[in-house]
Amino acid sequence: MNKSIPFNKPFLTGNESNFIKRAHENAKLSGDGPFTERCSSWLKSRLEVFNALLTHSCTAALEMAALLAEIKPGDEVIMPSYTFVSTANAFVLRGAVPVFVDIRPDTLNIDETLIERAITSRTRAIVPVHYAGVACEMDKILEIALQHKLLVVEDAAQGIMAKYKNRALGTIGDFGCLSFHETKNIICGEGGALLIRDATFSERAEIIREKGTNRSKFFRGQTDKYTWCDIGSSYLPGELISAFLWAQMEQATRITEMRISIWNSYYANLFCFMNAERVRLPVIPPDCVHNGHMFYLIARSLEHRTKIIDCLQRAGVSAVFHYVPLHSSPAGRKFGRVSGMMTHTDSISNRLLRLPLWIGVDTEHVLNALEKAI
Repeated sequence: MNKSIPFNKPFLTGNESNFIKRAHENAKLSGDGPFTERCSSWLKSRLEVFNALLTHSCTAALEMAALLAEIKPGDEVIMPSYTFVSTANAFVLRGAVPVFVDIRPDTLNIDETLIERAITSRTRAIVPVHYAGVACEMDKILEIALQHKLLVVEDAAQGIMAKYKNRALGTIGDFGCLSFHETKNIICGEGGALLIRDATFSERAEIIREKGTNRSKFFRGQTDKYTWCDIGSSYLPGELISAFLWAQMEQATRITEMRISIWNSYYANLFCFMNAERVRLPVIPPDCVHNGHMFYLIARSLEHRTKIIDCLQRAGVSAVFHYVPLHSSPAGRKFGRVSGMMTHTDSISNRLLRLPLWIGVDTEHVLNALEKAI
């Protein structure tokens, strides 16, 4: 019987249960308790950002960013099509039109050279997605945004502990959105955070996150009562989620190092196949420090990818492909529009497959299966 290797297996540090128990003993289970404060402070200090607000998901963080950007019906927001649905949904919920731009063939991030031609009088924001924890070309994107007076919302769902020119992903644009979903590097089941670069948006972000009330100011003693001030929703996580997350944050450096070690092992052992032009491996530009979030292969064709996945499956290895491009999805066609050709997005989405990458994975078994599959 073949050994079974799942695509993902959540890593536990060992302190999650203890901290959850402590949160229960504190008799504070709703949002913004001591563990939430620890996590927020860690993000602000570690990532060097003005404010960090924990949310119940990265989707929630993106929705908050759309509200803070005051996106209105008919506005346009430029983003890649090769991303998860939440990137677009957050803005479609405000009535905006996602404008899909092709990706670069090397990093699979939005092609910064195509952004300006997608800008119209209705454009309000650019949403770079840091695919696989590898940074977009942020200097150029910020230059374009400044020239055209656009906001930049970084979708850094996969980007915790990764950097661009020594700056943490999610802290470079006006807003950054992180994910702590169980498939990410640092996890709490579901969870996320909104990073805010400067003070301009911070107070309103707190209000939006707390159902449109000034509750946070009330609990800090800055007002004698709290009331409804603005639109908003319940975007904060419960304290048990934050307690779990704090156990992960304590070990963030160690977790990242272990994941990068696995990534390096895959790369070193598969390099010969890339040289033989049998598959293509990930590209990490010199200005980028990745976080070992994902290891993918790009096959020669859709048929080649299918063959590899089938061979791995017979060996007990679960490998998956990634997104159906948003521009070709039913909702993408309904709510969005395409700017230019989507050559690389269409091609790579048919050829990319992801290998299992989790702490403790038997890379030797995966590599042996791959040698026969490729």
